[in-house]
Amino acid sequence: MLHITPPERVVLQLLADGRTNREIADRLRVDESAVEVYLTELFRRMGGTSRADAVAAAFRRGLVVTGRN
Repeated sequence: MLHITPPERVVLQLLADGRTNREIADRLRVDESAVEVYLTELFRRMGGTSRADAVAAAFRRGLVVTGRN
């Protein structure tokens, strides 16, 4: 089973909502480089290499929901 921390789940949901790294950083009140670290770790653990891969994997695993803009 894939372990996703609460902040990583928020990052995934914001990605699925189409948010940019800057918007995610502002929402989490962290530096944009912290978002890049979250994404790199998520890509590694989820087996993807892009934002689209991560979002697709998150949808398949039921980690994010649609219609939240």
